[in-house]
Amino acid sequence: MYEQPVHSRREPIFATGAGSDSDEGYSRSRSARRQRNKSRQYSPDPLSPDSTLDPAPPISYWSTKRHFTCGNPTPPPPWSTKPITWRHTSSLPGKLKTANAALVVCLNIDVDPPDVVRTSPCAVLECWVDPRSMPSHKALEAIGANLKHQFEGLSLKIQYKPILDPSFEDLRKACQQLRKQAKDDAVLFHYNGHGVPKPTASGELWCFNRNYTQYIPVSLQEVQNWLGSPGVYIWDCSAAGHLLTNFNAFAQRRDEDIRKLHGQFPEGVLPFSQSLQLAACAADETLPTCPDLPADVFTSCLTSPIDIAIRHYIMTNKTDLNIDAGVHMPGDLKDRRTPLGELNWIFTAITDTIAWTTFSPEIFARLYRSDLLIASLFRNFLLAERIMKGYNCTPHTSPPLPATNTHPLWATWDLALDACVRQLPDLLAAEQAPHDRSKPAYQYVPSRFFADQLTAFEVWISRGGSALTRRGPMSLPPGSNTPTSENGPINSNGVVATTNNVPEHHLVPRKPPDQLPIVLQVLLSQPHRLRALILLSQFVDLGPWAVNLVLTIGIFPYISKLLQAPGPDLRPVLIFLWARILAVDPSVQTDLYNNAQGYRYFSNILAMKPDSAHVLPNSSEHQAMCSFILAAMARDFPKGQQACWEENVFQSCYERLEEPDFLLRQWTTLCIAQMWCGFDRGKMIGYEHRTHDKLTHLLSDDSAEVRCAALYALGTFMGASGSRDPEQRGGGGSGAMYDLDERTHFQLEATIVTGATLVVKDDASPMCRKELLVLISCLVKEWRGYFIVCAWLYWEEEERRRRHGQSYAVALDAVNEWLSRLNGDVQISRMLLSSFYTIFVVLLDLSTDPYQEVATYAQTIVDYIMALLLDSPFRNLESSPFESPPSAPKDYFQGPPQLQLGPRDRKVSTQSLASSATLAAPSSEKSAGLRPSLSRTDTMTSTISNTIKRTSSFANALKNLAGTIAFPSVEGHDSHSRHASPAPSYQTLTPRVTQAELSRPPSPVLSVAQYTSPYDNYNPYASSPTRTELDSNGSHSPPPTFQPSDVMEALIEEDMERLRARRKPKRSSSSHPNSHSQYHNYNYPGNMNMPSPSNSTFSVDSTNSVILGLGTGLGPGIRDMLPLKSTFFDWCCEYFTEPQMRQTEADEPGSLQYNYQVWRQTRNEQIDSVTKNQARFAAECPWDRRVATLQGPSNPLVMTFHAYDKHLFVANDSDIVSVWDWGQRKKIRTFCNGNPRGTSITSMVVINQDVGGIVVTGSADGVVRLYRHYDPELDLGPVQMVSAFRGLNDLVKTRSSQGAGLVMDWKQSTGILLVGGDSKVIKTWDAQTEIQGMDLDTDSNSPVTSIVTDHGASQTFVAGFGDGSVKVFDRRLEEDEAIIRTYSEHNSWIQNVRPHPTTGSQFLSAGLDGEVKLWDLRGSDEAVDTWRILPHGLASFDVHNSAAVFAGTSAVTHSNWKSQHLKFHSLAQDQILSQFDVPTGLIMPPVRLHPSPYIQRTTSFVFHPTEMLYGVGEPDGTSEDPSASVFVCVTDNIP
Repeated sequence: MYEQPVHSRREPIFATGAGSDSDEGYSRSRSARRQRNKSRQYSPDPLSPDSTLDPAPPISYWSTKRHFTCGNPTPPPPWSTKPITWRHTSSLPGKLKTANAALVVCLNIDVDPPDVVRTSPCAVLECWVDPRSMPSHKALEAIGANLKHQFEGLSLKIQYKPILDPSFEDLRKACQQLRKQAKDDAVLFHYNGHGVPKPTASGELWCFNRNYTQYIPVSLQEVQNWLGSPGVYIWDCSAAGHLLTNFNAFAQRRDEDIRKLHGQFPEGVLPFSQSLQLAACAADETLPTCPDLPADVFTSCLTSPIDIAIRHYIMTNKTDLNIDAGVHMPGDLKDRRTPLGELNWIFTAITDTIAWTTFSPEIFARLYRSDLLIASLFRNFLLAERIMKGYNCTPHTSPPLPATNTHPLWATWDLALDACVRQLPDLLAAEQAPHDRSKPAYQYVPSRFFADQLTAFEVWISRGGSALTRRGPMSLPPGSNTPTSENGPINSNGVVATTNNVPEHHLVPRKPPDQLPIVLQVLLSQPHRLRALILLSQFVDLGPWAVNLVLTIGIFPYISKLLQAPGPDLRPVLIFLWARILAVDPSVQTDLYNNAQGYRYFSNILAMKPDSAHVLPNSSEHQAMCSFILAAMARDFPKGQQACWEENVFQSCYERLEEPDFLLRQWTTLCIAQMWCGFDRGKMIGYEHRTHDKLTHLLSDDSAEVRCAALYALGTFMGASGSRDPEQRGGGGSGAMYDLDERTHFQLEATIVTGATLVVKDDASPMCRKELLVLISCLVKEWRGYFIVCAWLYWEEEERRRRHGQSYAVALDAVNEWLSRLNGDVQISRMLLSSFYTIFVVLLDLSTDPYQEVATYAQTIVDYIMALLLDSPFRNLESSPFESPPSAPKDYFQGPPQLQLGPRDRKVSTQSLASSATLAAPSSEKSAGLRPSLSRTDTMTSTISNTIKRTSSFANALKNLAGTIAFPSVEGHDSHSRHASPAPSYQTLTPRVTQAELSRPPSPVLSVAQYTSPYDNYNPYASSPTRTELDSNGSHSPPPTFQPSDVMEALIEEDMERLRARRKPKRSSSSHPNSHSQYHNYNYPGNMNMPSPSNSTFSVDSTNSVILGLGTGLGPGIRDMLPLKSTFFDWCCEYFTEPQMRQTEADEPGSLQYNYQVWRQTRNEQIDSVTKNQARFAAECPWDRRVATLQGPSNPLVMTFHAYDKHLFVANDSDIVSVWDWGQRKKIRTFCNGNPRGTSITSMVVINQDVGGIVVTGSADGVVRLYRHYDPELDLGPVQMVSAFRGLNDLVKTRSSQGAGLVMDWKQSTGILLVGGDSKVIKTWDAQTEIQGMDLDTDSNSPVTSIVTDHGASQTFVAGFGDGSVKVFDRRLEEDEAIIRTYSEHNSWIQNVRPHPTTGSQFLSAGLDGEVKLWDLRGSDEAVDTWRILPHGLASFDVHNSAAVFAGTSAVTHSNWKSQHLKFHSLAQDQILSQFDVPTGLIMPPVRLHPSPYIQRTTSFVFHPTEMLYGVGEPDGTSEDPSASVFVCVTDNIP
């Protein structure tokens, strides 16, 4: 938007990907930064496969905001406070709006009051009129007219009524009339008592009798009775303090009486104590009598501040000007281009700033932002205080205000006034002298005040305005308008901090600049407007606290009017400001709608064609902001929704769904989602445009945010709630769709969800999987009958499979019988049932998702379906399997079964539930409401055709369903249990679970999903009554006479009746955008008075579900809790509250993160330089010097080193990961991976090592998990899970008796993760997009045992297999043609393949038989060289990354188990460098040679990626890190 020159300089490598592009920070464009990152993220690899250089700088993967929040809005900290309400129409405490004014003048000219002794000379001017210059009655009229004119200069919208020398009756009638006219608004009462006695100490002011022969006292209580409340009072008389104090005393007494009478103050009535007062002096003070000042100097300051300021300046400074010269100042107060208007403008800006920096936010909002007249009076009061205190007179106010007469900004006012007044003689001379054409007239030199203030504001922003500081005088005051502020980068802990009640050691924003109110005044000037708006946009970019500040000061009326400005130069900054304001305060949507040109301004910009891009710089970015603004206006606001449809916003968004800019695609999708949310007609228009097809296409987008946005839009299309209200869950499916027949309508909903499920179920982003479950929950709510049928089919087939197919195929026969009864297309019905079945199986799969939130959401849906199944007529069938819990296989509690692997279906393949659960002990109060987690180890292929194939035990899975689904018995229960809440009995879960089995993996930093039980009053220990029991009241009912197909037909017919119910025309609300059309807004639990369809026996329950005679509706106690509620839109809105126009904390020179990364990069370069020299000599030196011995858990089977930090990561044979500091020889972390019991961690890598590190583990269940915060020296908190996904979902049974689990290879330069193992494919995962790239067919029935890519930019990689073959793959070829070379000389299991450290085209492989072979990709299919280094068997093999050295360890056998032989071989000289034995620590031969069925070794061995050392892990739990002797031997020889 506001580009600055880019200066090239060397930058460190940061966690964001790379360094910044420029030195400056404050005006750096968000667009430039985002486009740069996007080009890094999505640019294709430009180098050829033969290149050996990494083209791209290291990028930190899995480190964006979504990886720390998973689409959950960042919660505000507990110490944050609600911002001060900034609207003048809001319910501010003491809010006033002035309707009219009584200008009471009691002068009685020519007659002095008895208690006043006038000096000679003395002040005589009243309202700038000299009463001695004309007859007294004319003088009084002139004074009244002038006073009215002066007040009109403050506000013309108010009716002013001069009341001149009134009698008591006249005053009473006038006041009562004004109150009647004002209604509930405020009345201004101005009292000039210069011609009557001083107010009394008891609170009485004076007026006259009708003949002006007596002074009549008027009690303030009477004035309060006449004027009522609210009111504004100005007391301009000596001893005015008496009136102020007594008024407050009477007001408090009156308020107490009202509260006693009504119990509380009536709503909408302002207490008398909230009235505003301005008094000229204290109770013991007299007004100034200086002859050069007006007699009503207080009123003059309040109503004509510029005149009195100039007069006071002339009095106090040595000038040649006459004392009355100020009245001749040329210009107009309303014209800022004239001297007088400019002075008034400057005065307004300075007094606003003084008030903002001195008063509390509440007082400032109440006095200066609620009413124009009140704001002007209190603004001018600051000048009255400054002038009158010089004459021993102290003005007072109620509420009391701090003194401001010594504020530093008064010096700025004096400077501006001096610059103007010094030009006054020349200006007056130019006006009076005759015009001489030969001599140019004197031109007024405008003040530089506003330009200088803008420069000061710019300096504040550019020189550390965004920096944080400690709590103190230079920080943002506590309790100010700042709900939140950034306390460090978002990737530090995922949570932003606030400034209120922050501990002293925490950092908070700096104190805002004093120029902020002045900058707002500059918006009135067209020459300075653009610069002021740019500076304001940079200020609000600091965070929500800055947005709240500018709203409180009063920016909103300015930018609202600027939407009517035609200038294109203001478009970018106005779009940015409105986006920021709407992100912080969504209630602005009503103002945007009410503004005649408001939303049209943004809809027109969104509709701009690409050929108009020159009119709007960075057009795609600004159009994305416009989409957000319009989406925010349509959200929860039917009028705004209607306005968007009328302005063709939908068409504009639809045309931009395929734009190159991912932010524009994301927000146009979200705008569509909000436009058709709850709006049937909008959904029909979307269907006519085939928008759902486009959205389905976006589910394969490269951006995870775009994929989630598409799922969110499909969710709102299917009835999910887009409201910010957490209680509004939505419902009603896709609405009425009157233009479609019901069958097509049904197929539309099923097709949308099925298509999305098949595309997204294997997405690597847990945020996308979460949104998929929200979409599925919409379908489950509307078509729950189908899901009940699918659950029953699954259960029945599981029971049949458990009995090895010996029982009667009840499910298959029921499906066939149901299909035979259909009159329509049987194939379509079969396909639809198959679609629902597929979705149900995916739900089971996701209920064991490795990411906690995804699993919680899926478990909620699955348990809801199972609760309905257990309460359905299926349980009353004669062959019902629900009479008792399904029995488990005999080995269920004896130990985990091995993977039951079956054939693979590439079209529809999911994985079912595990046969072992990890249950949380229900002892604590916290765990009582949690659903115990599930595990998954089996796979399944499912479809409904002639058979339903399964390879897992659903009976075992049902025993682990959340602990909320019970399997109730048909036997009677006592009365107590009959009324208990349906819930499972934990007594059926008999196995004892050890603490080690209760281990859970680390949780994400923001995991907010909570399990919701399908039962009301959830009690995990109560027994579960059934519908049959509750309906029969203990009596035994006769056996049912219906068949399973009857229940299927009834359930499916109920779903169709529910569809017909919402398709039935209803009266639409007049307030809804569709009130004029035949379509209605289906508010899903909707109309309760729906008539019953004919020819069926049913009723309508509380959720509009049709309950047929078989009793298939929601049973008693079952909670209607679907659809799930998405938080994705709120999470996306946070994007516009985060800093975008300045560098991140990690990119800011001098910050802790920046300095750390500079140090880290320098350290890494030094390590690379040193080890590069060492590698030249390492191939000639022995490798047998030990440097550390680490005692850890037994069987360390997988190890890996950090390339730069002294960290060693060790995984045992189960799920324990230990992190060691091998330099200090101590363990620093231990955490559980969470893979199921009986499986192992089979692969482990460390990514992002240049900037820190994330540990990636791959386990035999096919799951990839990522963790951060493993170093307590950098992150004091616990280890956190970054992400988790199923890297392999097609685990198959191979010919080998042993499996390989999951093996990985990571390439940092490309961000590609290769995953293989017990599968017939090798999957490529793109870390940047988090989607699967290719499924490369291995063309082998053996597992993949190792994968490796070279160190360059080649697209090829090598994989070793369990049958001894080694294959080379090219990722650029088709999936089934990717194998370009196959080497088959090995005769045993390939233990490892590694690239040659110095020759790019060569690699090495090693088999379990101890044979190592060297291959050349450019040569023949025969090995270049072969070494049989360990003829008695090899356990581990590795090649150093930079030194020409490879090594292996001998296998532990029954005959050779006391020690392990290590042998190091040089590739450069083809000789053995070292060989020695390491004791295993075993005291007897091992019972199992392989502790894990997925890892073909008992020990582990790995080289360090950079340094000349390695690690050896032995069965007794000792990890040894022998260092190469090169450190000692070679050092002296390095030049």
